[in-house]
Amino acid sequence: MKLAALLNQIPVLAVQGTTDREINDVHFDSRAVGSDMLFVAVKGTSSDGHQFIDMAIANGANAIVCETIPHELNPQVTYVQVENSQRELAYILANFFGNPAKKLIVVGVTGTNGKTTSVNLLHRLFQQMGYSSGLISTIGNKIGDKEVPATHTTPDPRQLHQLFAEMVREGCEYCFMEVSSHSLVQHRVTGIPFRLAMFSNITHDHLDYHGSFSEYIRAKKILFDQLPSDAIALVNADDKNGGVMVQNTRATVKKFAISRMADYHAKIVENTFQGLLLRVGNEDVWFRMIGSFNAYNLLMVIGAAIELGLNQREVLETLSGFDGVSGRFQVIRSQTSDITGIVDYAHTPDALENVLNTILNIHQAGGKIITVVGCGGNRDKDKRPVMGRIAAEKSDQVIFTSDNPRNEEPQTILEEIGRGVSGSQKKKTLVIENRKEAIRTACRLANERDVILVAGKGHENYQEIKGVKYPFDDREILQEALNEFHGNPVI
Repeated sequence: MKLAALLNQIPVLAVQGTTDREINDVHFDSRAVGSDMLFVAVKGTSSDGHQFIDMAIANGANAIVCETIPHELNPQVTYVQVENSQRELAYILANFFGNPAKKLIVVGVTGTNGKTTSVNLLHRLFQQMGYSSGLISTIGNKIGDKEVPATHTTPDPRQLHQLFAEMVREGCEYCFMEVSSHSLVQHRVTGIPFRLAMFSNITHDHLDYHGSFSEYIRAKKILFDQLPSDAIALVNADDKNGGVMVQNTRATVKKFAISRMADYHAKIVENTFQGLLLRVGNEDVWFRMIGSFNAYNLLMVIGAAIELGLNQREVLETLSGFDGVSGRFQVIRSQTSDITGIVDYAHTPDALENVLNTILNIHQAGGKIITVVGCGGNRDKDKRPVMGRIAAEKSDQVIFTSDNPRNEEPQTILEEIGRGVSGSQKKKTLVIENRKEAIRTACRLANERDVILVAGKGHENYQEIKGVKYPFDDREILQEALNEFHGNPVI
């Protein structure tokens, strides 16, 4: 493709050289550059791509997009100056891959909790109802039913547009994707023509990156600020920031809620470990998913599906047959001892509180609640004592353990979690750094009618320590421990 075509509709400040060059590929990593490729110099959080322009040229780049043109120019190379190379990278890659997102109905969801569950439900729903769809999700990407590994909640722009292009080639009509706050600030999703954008909720998270809660809110709001006038914004009216998200949006605003009236409203009739009975409109529908937070997820999915033209009755009937998403309030029951194990991805204070409140609301059998929880390293430290406090307040026994410590010392993380526990609550807490031993200890302590919550990692099948990902799956460890101490479990 010609460089001029890649720069179509991109505001260019200056050009040194010709744009009549053939470009074989586009990269923002100088190490991936080869002969006759375009290198986009992006200023990232840890490095500045402008420092690697010479390396990219040495590797074969014949064109450079940058914010500052170097003083010394290579006459065999074209230099293009733009105001924000990170933003323009998204448009350049869209042009390079043929603007595939414009050939799809792209639906995005943002929020602190519920993104993964809602997009996975939408993908399963549309697939089952005969609409070939793509999925971009924390727990995996899909093109139709074919799985594609995921490394981030929202891929980088190159991976993203490659996925869109493959979805188009495979005949997908829809794409359902999680949209993280990081991806919005870093322009990974800039220029994507979202037909429908959804907001689940927002609570304190990622403050290590955004700096403040107000900046975190502002990051989420970008999705709705950029919607075109023919799009739909579907927001949670029960979250006080739902209205904030759609201030100044050009899209048509629709709302869903449980506590107040909205375009899409539901009432929780029953909430048990077997599932939810919801009254949606005038219909009572049984769902296999558990917890009030899943009532919100289901309601958001129902609203989105109807806004996209599906029949309400068919949507309700189909969703009622779905199990929950892997690692999201996934129940593991012991056959012989009436002990219930729950594995959940809850890694924020709000998510942990929601899960524990759900267990407290459902669990009327008189048994204990034993919680195993930790916090990830190199992430928001402010939430650690808050999660410690919540776990201690809402559990009968707490075991603090290592999550994904990454490059931090696990003991330091555990000390920070413990600062949230009051003096009177310390007697019901244990600290066991080894996560496997923590889960096994919880199972040894459990008796009839107890509930064991293992929180924080959910679907993840690894534990990241000092840059290495070791095989580790909470679901497998819990299953093995229940099997050893309390008979054969059933998932």
